[in-house]
This record gives sequence, C-alpha cells and structure tokens, in this order.
Amino acid sequence: MNTPIEPIDKSSQDNPQQSRPEAPRERKIEDNQPRKQKHLNQPRINPKPRDTNIVHNKNPEQSKDNLRQADMPAAGNQKTRNPNAEPSNFKQTGPRNNPSSQPVKQYNQANDILLSVVIPLLNEEESIPELALQLEKELQELTRGKYEVIFIDDGSTDNSYSYIKQLNQRNKRFKCIRFRQNFGKSAALSVGFARAKGKYVATMDADLQDDPAELKNLLAKMKEGYDLVTGWKKDRKDPVSKTLPSKFFNYVTSKTSGIKLHDFNCGLKMYRKEVTDHLEVYGEMHRYLPALAYRDGFKVAEIPVMHHARRYGKSKFGMSRFLKGFLDLLTVVFVTRFMKRPLHFFGLFGTLFSILGLGINVYLTIEWILGNTYFSNRPLSQLGIALIIVGVQLFSVGLIGEMLVKNNYDKTKNYSIKDWL
Repeated sequence: MNTPIEPIDKSSQDNPQQSRPEAPRERKIEDNQPRKQKHLNQPRINPKPRDTNIVHNKNPEQSKDNLRQADMPAAGNQKTRNPNAEPSNFKQTGPRNNPSSQPVKQYNQANDILLSVVIPLLNEEESIPELALQLEKELQELTRGKYEVIFIDDGSTDNSYSYIKQLNQRNKRFKCIRFRQNFGKSAALSVGFARAKGKYVATMDADLQDDPAELKNLLAKMKEGYDLVTGWKKDRKDPVSKTLPSKFFNYVTSKTSGIKLHDFNCGLKMYRKEVTDHLEVYGEMHRYLPALAYRDGFKVAEIPVMHHARRYGKSKFGMSRFLKGFLDLLTVVFVTRFMKRPLHFFGLFGTLFSILGLGINVYLTIEWILGNTYFSNRPLSQLGIALIIVGVQLFSVGLIGEMLVKNNYDKTKNYSIKDWL
C-alpha cells in the first residue's frame, strides 16, 4: 500500500528554533495492530495550525522580520505605526516637542459668572422659597444666566437646608454652605466671599426685607467706577428700638472712620471681587466693611434702596449687639488709624498718664518741702505713682507693637494695590 509522505522543511532542520513545536501525538497502540497502520488510520493532531504568513528562511534575521510583519495587521485596516509616535492614550494638542504652539482652551467657571450673591441665613425656611423665585427672575434678566446664589446656613435648626437642597436640584446655580453650629454673620460672609467666583459679589439678608430688584441699581452704580456700593434704608420698616440705636451707631462710625454714610450695616451691598478678596471679616466686623474698604483706598458709594417689613419669623440679633458693636468700633478705630503705628496710640495715653502722675507728685513734693503736708497721710501721692507706672507700661506696649510691626512688615502685602504696569 502506498502511503503519502509529508514533505520535510529543510529550513526547519537547519534552524530548529524557527519551527513551531507540534502537539505530542497519541502514543497508544491497540493490540494486534501494526504501529504504522495505526498512524495512517488516525488523523494528524495539530491543535495550532501553521501560520501561512510566515515564510521560513535560512537567514534568522530575515525570519524575525517576517514574523514581525505577520503579526502586524494589513495596511488597509490600520495606518503604519510610527516608532516615534506617542502612545494611543496620550492626546497630543500640538506639534511634537512644542505643545505651546497650539494651546488647549480650558473651561473656567469663574469667567462665566458675572454676579455672585451671598446670603447668610438662620432659620428662614418660610422666606427661602419666595426669595429664590424673586432672585431667579431678577438675576436671569440682569446677568442672562451668568450668576450664582450662595446660601450660608449659619447653624439653622429648621428645614432651611432642605428647601435649599430642593432649589439646588432644580437649579444648580443655587448653592449652599452649611455650618455645624452658629458662628455669626461675619463668619458666614467670610466663607461666602471665599467661595464666590463672580466678577461682582453682592450680599443681602434672607428675611425678605431686602429687595432683589435693587441689585440692578447697585450694579449700575458699580459700573460708574466704584469698588463698593452699599444700600441706605432711607425709609426703614423697623421698630424704634432698632432705628434709634442704628442712627447713633452710624453717626459715631462716620465721625471715627472718616467716611460719611447713612447706613453702614445695610444688608444690601455689592463689591468687586478684589475687594472681597482683600477684606478680612471676623468677629462683628461685617458692620464696618465700608469703613474698612475705605481705609484701604477703595472707592465707596451709597444709594437709597427699598426696605420691606419683616413678614416671617423674628430678628436674630438681641441687645448684646450694642455692646459688641461698640467694642468692634474701637477695633475699627485702632485698625484704621494705628495698625501700622501702634506707638502713636499707646504712647499718647502713656505720655498723658505719666505727665499727670508726675505733676501730682511734684505738687506734693513742694507741699512737703514747705511743711504743709506729709506723704503718709496723702493718698494722692499713691495715685500719682500709679499714673506714672501705668504711663510707662502703655509706652512700653507701644514700643513692643512697633517692633512687631517692623518684624512682620511686607512692602507689598500690607497695601492695597490697584494696578501693575
């Protein structure tokens, strides 16, 4: 019987490393059956067919090149790979080694926001829905959608935050920062100023006494070249217990700060972003923001605004605000006039006390020389000595303050700079 014989590849014998190993053939031989006949009757087992694209060659280097070409897809299916090309997951934005020639435009949310409205609140769940509707209407017309509203929940115990969450789900321009406890209006404004991204930053109360329709008047005044515009509640809808102390407060603040305004503590204000970035708001200093801005060289203006009576809830400020306001007024006076020269403040009172004490002791000394009195029975001598000691201590505190100012002095950081050329 003629048995076909498979051709033997000479290249595989000469170069056995290039030939693909075949799977082991079945070695089992049945009884009483010749080995050769068994081999002919069973099909040849080859689990991995020979790649027809591989051309065997006696030259090993040429065989390796053929293997590389066989593993590559056809030219019609994919472009020829450049060995100098970047990986596929790298997105090249310009010519190689020169990415700056074609800069990629990046989205900046701050450039798309014209006006940020910061609203501190405490337990104003009844006012929030109506206030949000008014703000949405006014701001959409005023900014054509380029606005954001940032509520600062100063530790509310009612459902104020739940209403704001619903607003946020409907309109992502309404945002909220929620405090764990009540920190005060100054802290709320400080956090809101840091979060605001608009070119202009407005503030207002959440009790519906401030009218959102006044925002366009504030913005129009800002465009006249001012850095801060504050509202004046000319026709104030509050009881006498709040209006009379407020008039006295505004009068004293105007005299001490050097800027004449009718209503320093009006909730409706508008700032340029650089003003809010510059001001440091803490304690109860939110009442004196116009004075602090004026101290640093910003242009401040005032316009009359509409004021409404409170419709829901009650005022969150008690009688303690008068004492805190007075102490903060002293702080403003010291900060605005003597922050960079503390010796002028402490040295003034120290010198007065020392001169007064020295005068008392000189008088008592003359009386003692003339024999008209004795130091043992004159308490006035102890007062004179005490005044001299206090005067020296105040003068020393002023000197220490001057040394601290000089040590922490920065030629640019301590001054408000408007432009660079």
